[in-house]
Amino acid sequence: MNHLAPPPRSSPPAEAFLAEARALLGERGFTTDPERIDAWLTDWRGRYTGRALALASPASTQEAAALVKLCAAHGVPIVPQGGNSGMAGGATPDGTGSAIVLSLRRMNAIRRLSAESRQAVCEAGVILQTLHEAAEAAGLRFPLTLGGKGSATIGGLVSTNAGGTQVLRHGTMRAQVLGLEAVLATGEVLDLMTPLKKDNRGFDLKQLLIGSEGTLGIVTAATLRLLPAASGRATAWVGLGGIVEARTLLRQVERGLGDALEGFEVVPAHCLESVLAHEHAARAPLGERHAWNALIECVSPAQDSTALREALEAALAAALEEGLIADAVIAASDSQAEAFWALRDGISAAERALGPAMQHDISVPVEAMPEFILAAVPEVEAAFPGTRAVAFGHLGDGNVHFHVLAPAGAVRGVWEEADGKAVSARVHDLVTAWGGSISAEHGIGQMKVDELARLHDPVALAVMARVKAALDPAGLLNPGKLLRQPRPA
Repeated sequence: MNHLAPPPRSSPPAEAFLAEARALLGERGFTTDPERIDAWLTDWRGRYTGRALALASPASTQEAAALVKLCAAHGVPIVPQGGNSGMAGGATPDGTGSAIVLSLRRMNAIRRLSAESRQAVCEAGVILQTLHEAAEAAGLRFPLTLGGKGSATIGGLVSTNAGGTQVLRHGTMRAQVLGLEAVLATGEVLDLMTPLKKDNRGFDLKQLLIGSEGTLGIVTAATLRLLPAASGRATAWVGLGGIVEARTLLRQVERGLGDALEGFEVVPAHCLESVLAHEHAARAPLGERHAWNALIECVSPAQDSTALREALEAALAAALEEGLIADAVIAASDSQAEAFWALRDGISAAERALGPAMQHDISVPVEAMPEFILAAVPEVEAAFPGTRAVAFGHLGDGNVHFHVLAPAGAVRGVWEEADGKAVSARVHDLVTAWGGSISAEHGIGQMKVDELARLHDPVALAVMARVKAALDPAGLLNPGKLLRQPRPA
């Protein structure tokens, strides 16, 4: 964590801005009180801490637009923030104290939810779990979930193009967004909220903003697609001898269950054991230890749970007979299924409690994921003696969560800044050599800016820089994130 001294006293120009912003948003929507701001200056992982001139919390798109226009007039940088649950420091200000944090948490209305059109219009501050519950009450569901669903916001999910555990069937957040509303660096509101299946009026600007991490515009609302509620669900925990066998099992279950297969996660023994040690109420699904585990989720709007469980049971029985798997259990209830998922979702927190670690969110071509893991784990451990490399994630979409645990006795905050950076460089070199990406679903933020500049295609970087310069010529939107582009003086 970066420990920083208190911010300097505001200059006269800053005082003028603060007075105008306070008059615009009121005491509830604007504060310079350090105690109210402090909680939002450190990222979820505790790796980055910054300073802020103020915390702004507009209650509407109109207030957000007026604030951005005011910031543009005074040259004040803006760091947009949703649930502050990101993994790459993308919503944390730098140490200068010159930027405001623009929180979208007060903009938390579900403006409309239609069972007929299967769409929801959500403001940026809507919590993902809130949307899940609202959709369920209407007999629908939103097909994206992740471990941080209780804090992640729609605006943050759109801005980082979040993935989660259902990408195998439904795609990332990009595939869920039918329309978008955003405030540009000028304070203009870009209204692309109307969902059209066919629209060839030039560039698809909403797709440009999705995944741009608040560097091109501030997402204030989105029109999202919903699906019919699932009438059937079957969830299994499987023990296997290796990850190559897990890939074979994935293909067999795909053939047997078809579109009902919604999630296929792989978890090595070390990760499961870490969660069991960290969460004392957690229980291992199987009686014996297995080198690898697979968590399989099948959901269908057409089949009931009994039929779906029977189909999954048949697929697993065939795999057991072939010697492909060692053991398996199918959840007998939704609560047991959620207990299985809690084991998977608890990995990051459990390993964080073990001590310092470098956690990498990377991706490789789907078919190469097992071989990549088998090659990369021993290579990293050999290059950095005393470390422990573990890999888990979404086998069906090639997303590898590659964690490298520090040697025993390493000091948190010190090891990451020294050896940890070299570890990450090695991991990123490896994934690039395998034709993959250094960021699968958590974004670049400030954590991977230099690595993106080092490893990404120079032509692609140049195009991205030109787009940024066109939409935000003063460099006021989330400076220092995504692109290594200094803000003009």
